[in-house]
Amino acid sequence: MTLADNATQTTSDGADADPVSTCRLCGSAELRSFVDLGATPPCELFLTADALDRPEMTYPLHVRVCSRCLLAQLPPLITPEETFVEYAYYSSFSTSWVQHAERYVTSAIERLGLGADSFVVEVASNDGYLLQHVVDRGIRCLGIEPSVNVGVAAREKGIPTLTAFLTPETGEQVRAEYGPADLVALNNVYAHIPDVVGFTKGLRALVADDGWVSIEVQHLLTLVERTQFDTIYHEHFQYYTVLTAQRALASGGLALVDVELLDTHGGSIRLWARPQEVAGEPSQAVRDVLAAEEAAGLHTAEGHDGFAEAVSRVRDDLVSFLIDARRQGKKVVGYGAPGKGNTLLNYCGIRPDLLAYTVDRNPYKHGRYTPGTRIPIVAPERIAEDRPDYVLILPWNLRTELTEQLAYVRDWGGQLVFPIPTLEVV
Repeated sequence: MTLADNATQTTSDGADADPVSTCRLCGSAELRSFVDLGATPPCELFLTADALDRPEMTYPLHVRVCSRCLLAQLPPLITPEETFVEYAYYSSFSTSWVQHAERYVTSAIERLGLGADSFVVEVASNDGYLLQHVVDRGIRCLGIEPSVNVGVAAREKGIPTLTAFLTPETGEQVRAEYGPADLVALNNVYAHIPDVVGFTKGLRALVADDGWVSIEVQHLLTLVERTQFDTIYHEHFQYYTVLTAQRALASGGLALVDVELLDTHGGSIRLWARPQEVAGEPSQAVRDVLAAEEAAGLHTAEGHDGFAEAVSRVRDDLVSFLIDARRQGKKVVGYGAPGKGNTLLNYCGIRPDLLAYTVDRNPYKHGRYTPGTRIPIVAPERIAEDRPDYVLILPWNLRTELTEQLAYVRDWGGQLVFPIPTLEVV
């Protein structure tokens, strides 16, 4: 059962609206195409060997923009329960991401004056990659994580973790049992929930009346400017500008007060919000980013046009490179098996004839195959054994980290290939 089967919205005249063709934030039916990437399987449903001869479910990957509120969104064809109850992504396998989390914890403690009497909640806390730093500083905390398997990993590290999805009811229950949170943090989850209004109300239920909510999420402005179409997949139900994030936060009683521009995931924003009653006026940084978005055309529906054409150029360049490499007898393998990589591989039609295999540090994925394209996933040591001519970097957002990790590829004259924002061989 998908969300499209069992969830409805209600229009102003009381009729049930189709969630596939209705904006989840404002209820408008005025949706226009942003980019259509065809139909793909869910990006984290890696295949076992015995599943290779079985059919796979695919779902349209077509992002539309609401002409009224401008939220860029995918229809809710897959429920979070289908994706996140058992999840293949463990945040701690990225060294740079763990370091980023530690820097964030340090700065948040200083910014908000958090101490031994404070309470921090992280929503979608994964395997404790962030809260481990809160625990180390002696601050009371709780993770709310829907995935059973990664939640177990967090608890094994000594991090209190509740296995649940955040709803208004969950927020109220946590508040009643643990007290209101001085800080509610969430990284790369605000795009992952189809009920954005209910989820935001859950955040408001968690946070103290004078507390803070910190949200990291990819910025639609950089997604467009850098042609980062591979960050579009079924786990992401919406893609935010600061303008649409303001509107989403307001739906749950929160107000944006500050924003930071980050390099993570190819270009993200960190939103600082508070309950509307204590928020005050937004900072100059908020006004500056809003102005940049408006200058790029993203404050009108028509300003989103042209992205689809740029995406097709990236595909054409990558596929041409891989076909030429094959004709020249060159061996190309991949590095990483992230969700974004599966969007790229499926949209471009890349299969084992063009990419022999990909490697990943996460042993959960070893011996499995990428969804749709069915490329084998093996341990990273395979690269040194095979000495390929090219290594295609699928998590290109970790460029600095992976360039250092793969420096040994130079020993036999191998080269790294970065597909986005434009094809680069280094």
